[in-house]
Amino acid sequence: MAPPPRITITQVAAEAGVSTATAGRALGGYGYASDEVAARVQAAARKLGYKPNMLARSLVTGRSQTIGVVAADIDNAFYARVLRGIGDVARSRGFGVILTNSDENLDREKEAVQLLLEKRVDGLIITPCDVHGSEHLRNLIAGGCPAVQIDRAAYDLAADSVTVDNRGAAREAVAHLLTAGHKRVGIIAELEQIDSGSLADFVAQAAVSPLTAETLYPSWQRLLGYLDAHRDAGVPVQTQLIRRAGAYSSAAARHEAVDLLESGARPTAVFAADGTMSQGLMQAIADLKISVPGQLSVVCFDDLDWMTFMQPAITSVHQPVHRIGSMAAELLLSRIAGETSMPKHNVLEARLNIRDSVGPPPH
Repeated sequence: MAPPPRITITQVAAEAGVSTATAGRALGGYGYASDEVAARVQAAARKLGYKPNMLARSLVTGRSQTIGVVAADIDNAFYARVLRGIGDVARSRGFGVILTNSDENLDREKEAVQLLLEKRVDGLIITPCDVHGSEHLRNLIAGGCPAVQIDRAAYDLAADSVTVDNRGAAREAVAHLLTAGHKRVGIIAELEQIDSGSLADFVAQAAVSPLTAETLYPSWQRLLGYLDAHRDAGVPVQTQLIRRAGAYSSAAARHEAVDLLESGARPTAVFAADGTMSQGLMQAIADLKISVPGQLSVVCFDDLDWMTFMQPAITSVHQPVHRIGSMAAELLLSRIAGETSMPKHNVLEARLNIRDSVGPPPH
């Protein structure tokens, strides 16, 4: 069966007894139409079942009523919850959302941004691959497209951002382990990108001079928190306990965790620096049949649902993920509406949810 013919704005205008141009203004929200005429046109549109052509409207108004999102990894539960926050705000304000994915790849990010611009989105929410600011994002903003950064930020980019105090939250999480008596605390972290030098160089530099966390990727910020907690507690850092997965991969995290837990430098506690690293760590613990917290205490960054179902339940850092998304959407929509103030860099607090996966170090 063929679909029914599409109702046109000309038919709506005829039903309402007005010109096509007047009907367009009344339904599109641009130009002038009296309240009485607007009500008559809208009633005619409802009666006929008229559906507006959003592309045609965008050509007239310059607005598509959509925002684009470039996520780093849509498989990650973190982004699923952030997107819910974005969608809730966007929908309440009459905006749609188009989602794309960069897979933490700069070329794919450029492709995603170009695709969204071709779709005539009114603004972008993006997790930038490059925290030092990429030329394509500078060009985007210079061209007048509003943008908001989430999860990480290039602070020299003229765009708002919503991030989390990764360093402070990691410091609190690791301090919880040290306070429980652990002196050998391992860390499994992505630590994929570094500007120069090695992991050992980074740790050595952090020990003698302060580092600015804002210019680092989240996993490196969390490593700084790990180092801060050791310094605060007067516990020496043992670099062999710091394991770099080198990729945002649970398989890579599992490999590093197995190597760490089977080594002669086995820790009594481990901090996993994000949800993906946590999955790899827990798989390694299961494979090696290590009991938690009897043989090994565990704290994870990112409070995922499965962590509450585990036996024991996992102590974890909870990020305000829905608020990250909703705040980013609010900032973007205010820019789309004409807000011209200086970029706002919002750093939200995370909280440590203490459960049952931390105990005293084994004898």
